[in-house]
Amino acid sequence: MCCHWYGGFGWIGMILGILFFLALIIGGILLVIWLFRRAGTSDLKRVHFNATTAALEIAKERYAKGEISREEYQNLVAELEKR
Repeated sequence: MCCHWYGGFGWIGMILGILFFLALIIGGILLVIWLFRRAGTSDLKRVHFNATTAALEIAKERYAKGEISREEYQNLVAELEKR
């Protein structure tokens, strides 16, 4: 009876069972680490990115560079604030 523990493989079965269990734990830890690192990438930042704020910043930069006139800048800002 004693030799049939761990599926009948004795000590080898016990060692393989422990190694399998450790592999599951390590795999779970690595999965969690991968998910946290992925959450910190630009994909998550894009979700929280405010498009109106970005458009206002672009308009400010273009006005500062002289690419658009004051009237065009004011029209852009008024149009963006409506959204």
